[in-house]
Amino acid sequence: MPVHGLTPILLCLLPMWRILTPVSSHPQHRQCQLIQRMALCNNGKHSFVPAELPDNIEELQLNYNHIQTLQDNSLLRYPSLNTLSLACNSLEKLESNTFQDSKLLDSLNLANNNLHIGYQETSHALKTLPRLRALDLSENKLDDEMVATLLQNLSSLEYLNLSGNLLRRLDETSFRDLHQLKELDLQRNIMFEIDGAFDSNPKLQRLNLAFNYLPCLTDFHMTQLVVLNASHNFIEWFISRQDLNNTFQLETLDLSDNKLLFFPFLPNQSHLQNLYLSHNSIRFYEHIADNATFLNSTTTVEFYNLKTYTRNVTAKLWDESLHGDISSLENLDLRGNQVEYFPRGFIHKMPALSRLRMCTNCLETLNLTSEQFSGSLYELDFSNNRLNQIVADEGTLTTLGNLTYLNLSLNDLEWLPSGLFSSLPSLRSVDLSYNNIDICVPEEAETSTDTISDCVDWKKVISLRQLYLKGCNLKIIPSSVFTGLPLTHLELSDNPGLIVQESIQSLSRTLQHLGLGNTHIQDFDFSHFLSLKSLNISRNSLAHLPPSLLNIHLKVLDLRDNRLSSIPSGQANTLAPKLHTVFLTGNPFNCCETEWFKTFKTTKTINMVGQSDIECEDIFKTTHRVDLESFSCFEKGEESIFWYILLIVPVCLSFVGISIIVLLTFKPKMLQKSIKKKCMKPTSY
Repeated sequence: MPVHGLTPILLCLLPMWRILTPVSSHPQHRQCQLIQRMALCNNGKHSFVPAELPDNIEELQLNYNHIQTLQDNSLLRYPSLNTLSLACNSLEKLESNTFQDSKLLDSLNLANNNLHIGYQETSHALKTLPRLRALDLSENKLDDEMVATLLQNLSSLEYLNLSGNLLRRLDETSFRDLHQLKELDLQRNIMFEIDGAFDSNPKLQRLNLAFNYLPCLTDFHMTQLVVLNASHNFIEWFISRQDLNNTFQLETLDLSDNKLLFFPFLPNQSHLQNLYLSHNSIRFYEHIADNATFLNSTTTVEFYNLKTYTRNVTAKLWDESLHGDISSLENLDLRGNQVEYFPRGFIHKMPALSRLRMCTNCLETLNLTSEQFSGSLYELDFSNNRLNQIVADEGTLTTLGNLTYLNLSLNDLEWLPSGLFSSLPSLRSVDLSYNNIDICVPEEAETSTDTISDCVDWKKVISLRQLYLKGCNLKIIPSSVFTGLPLTHLELSDNPGLIVQESIQSLSRTLQHLGLGNTHIQDFDFSHFLSLKSLNISRNSLAHLPPSLLNIHLKVLDLRDNRLSSIPSGQANTLAPKLHTVFLTGNPFNCCETEWFKTFKTTKTINMVGQSDIECEDIFKTTHRVDLESFSCFEKGEESIFWYILLIVPVCLSFVGISIIVLLTFKPKMLQKSIKKKCMKPTSY
């Protein structure tokens, strides 16, 4: 072909060549996304830092790649870089001169790598960063010695994350160069000692020690600390320094999920607002101090520093005045402890208390009058205790005018102060589930003069929005008991045989959640509840779906543990576009009628909770998972043939048997000759 014949072809290929050339020359640039001066190169299978990015970028993210070594020349092209993230690579080391031209870098993320391999060379690289403020070294298999080496001379550091490493013991040399440190994360290590580790960090405000193996904190003197999280350890004692006159800046203290035996000995002066003590073994021991038989028992315990035998701490065990300053406390969480009572004046020492969580303790009596609860109390949770008595007078209830949430479920209550709930003007949510408390007939409640009652009256609680009465052995609810109440949530499950239809008709316009599980309902008309969004009718032996459900716009429907064999296609097609969540497990569905399942499954907006556990039975009573679709089913015509076969086979077998008997009876000689002919052989003698 002549040369001039190629000219048109080359002209046609030239635009494509211009497009493909930069892609083939710089394949990694294609995998990065540029947003102003930020380059996002995550999940790009990079083995090196891309070299063709704009040289004025200020932030570079290279997370989830395959970079093993950050070389000396890796960042030379990017002198304006102030943020670099290399999390979740296979990074083993940073060469000594990696940051020789990165003097502006102030945030470095090296989380989830293998820096324990080349930590010494990496430490030389980090020393060349004079403005480094934030450093993440979490999940790098670093031990105490490695961390001490890596942190040498990083005096500008303010945020440090060392979580998920192998730190065991910290001392005064661990962070001695970090004079500007404000936040330190040490969670999920294996630390059992932190002796004097933070004495060189006067600006430290947030400290996370969660999920370690610390046995105690007995010399807490960090007056500048604002947040301390020491949850999920093995702490039996928390004792702050009692001889300091400085005001502690501590606002949040989390000691949950430990082994505390005593209420923590808090600072004498503090700004503590949030105290989390759930899931410990805390009790109060004031009754022991008052008991004359224990006068000769030990009343103090001393803690010694085993290293130097100095700075010993003495705690008075039974002196409940040593709880420290809790006057600013707003949130107290004591769930899952062994509290049987409150010491005298304990509640009164918290005038700012707004939330008190006492779930799962051993309280038998709740005296709202003598405890002198704060007028700012917003939430009160005494569920799952042993309460059999609540004491309150009219003046006390007036003080609790801000109380909004009250949970008394799972107790032994049979009597309550008359007018308890109607005297709380801000009450929005009440949970009395699993108590033996009935609902008063409104007429009787108005005429009653008793100070205590075995039933409650809801008629005047006009602020109430949520009411939970599960498992209260209710049999009938008076017809006008909810009249005038703007309830949005009503939970009546686990009251077998409850008659409820007429009593809740007055809630048809406001009710959004209704719980009727295990109430033995069968024929209930839901068509008037046009605001209903969530309905629980599980465990009711329902053989058919109530047709009235099709008229309302439900989002959540619980049908578990009923007797549904199928859901008609018409109902499924109507419900599927409306529902967001449906519970269907525990029903004996028919494997040959599962069109409803396909309808729900193909509707992308609906979530069938426990879908893999929904089962059905085929004609042989064999159980299958509905979504397997490998069932023994027959069409209507085939089913009739199947039954005919089952009838014909016994008849045929009977006919053959009778024929054999007749043959043996009337032709015995024929049978004998046949046997002799085939089976008898002459002997040799």
